[in-house]
Amino acid sequence: MKIDNQKFNVPKATMKRYPVYLKALRKLQSQGVNRILSRELADVCDIQATTIRRDFSFIGSLGKQGYGYDVASVIETFNHLLGMNYDEKLVIVGVGNLGKALLNYNRWDQVVGEIVCGFDTDNRKVNPNAAIPVYPMSEFKKYKPEGCRVAIVTVSENVQETVDFLIENGINGIVDFSHEHIQVPKNVILKQVDVVSAIQELVFQSNNID
Repeated sequence: MKIDNQKFNVPKATMKRYPVYLKALRKLQSQGVNRILSRELADVCDIQATTIRRDFSFIGSLGKQGYGYDVASVIETFNHLLGMNYDEKLVIVGVGNLGKALLNYNRWDQVVGEIVCGFDTDNRKVNPNAAIPVYPMSEFKKYKPEGCRVAIVTVSENVQETVDFLIENGINGIVDFSHEHIQVPKNVILKQVDVVSAIQELVFQSNNID
């Protein structure tokens, strides 16, 4: 299915399920599965078949009634939709323990692009000669990769000020690992990763299982 230069009006809840489908389909493909029915995929993902069919319908006719879905074709579609085929240049702002862990994560190039450099206000963490160089935050304008739009923010202080600065310098997509409330303009996309809240939700749910 050709989806180049197309845009889709996909609900947020549906978009969150697409990576789940992609992960399941990749596993099925590695097991030699070439096509699959929605009810079979439902068993793998633990998502209702009707939900799967509705979710897939937002991005076109991916399957045929009675035949199901061609696994390789759907994987290709999701790869494009989720950015797996993009060569996105990412930067990390804040190279503390978490920032270092993300810098050392060795599968970014298989996901959406690559982290090309980091920035920090602490000169002790600056290392322009590292495999993935770390520059002073004061030199962000100078070293920001050409075309870079996405920043991963792991700072714990002055978070809003940092986000404002990034937006002023051309960043329009932010992945935030802080626990602070942040506000951004409507033309900027903010994704907050709150591990503590996720654990709290999990504990609540596990304590309420019949």
